[in-house]
Amino acid sequence: MSGAWSGYGTFVLLAVVLVLVPGPDFAVVVRNTLAGGRRRGAWSAVGITASNVVQGTAAATGLAAVVVRVEPLFQAIRWIGVGYLAYLAVQAFVSAVRGRYADLDGGGTAAGGGASAGLRQGFLSNVTNPKVLAFYLAVLPQFLGPGTAVPVLMAYALTHAAVGLVWLLGLVTVLHRARRLLARRPVRRALDAFTGCALLAFGARLAADRG
Repeated sequence: MSGAWSGYGTFVLLAVVLVLVPGPDFAVVVRNTLAGGRRRGAWSAVGITASNVVQGTAAATGLAAVVVRVEPLFQAIRWIGVGYLAYLAVQAFVSAVRGRYADLDGGGTAAGGGASAGLRQGFLSNVTNPKVLAFYLAVLPQFLGPGTAVPVLMAYALTHAAVGLVWLLGLVTVLHRARRLLARRPVRRALDAFTGCALLAFGARLAADRG
């Protein structure tokens, strides 16, 4: 059992590096924090983390391997993910064009929904990305040998989810503290346009990746 934990520190370092690389989760949290304030942004982070927990559990119990191997199922999830990212991108573009914003009050009461919207968008944008499942299946074996107990696999997967949650909540905090700058209409429109482009690019990359 002790051998299963010998690479844990290295795995934690890898998890930190991976979560710092901007991806769809980064764009979704930025978008929701700008649209609904700190509370909605934080719940987006929670939704993403909940998705990671689901996917990590699937990887630890062997379900993820089934999803990856069943090509029609894998592709169906992939294209749902592409469509959802495109939907979020269109929302961001529409917001940028309209340019009508409520002040970020820090309480999540700005227009465009609150905690439930953030939670839903965070969860759906991540759970519909089958590449996360493939990531767990590719990375965990590098640190754990065959026959590793499910609780150990779960501990590694949950560590990655926890590291991601800390990073995303830190991002929300930074955005919240910069709310006076971000509340300016030209800045908000530029950020909406930027996050829309980012979400569209992530969706296009997911669509193009046939791996």
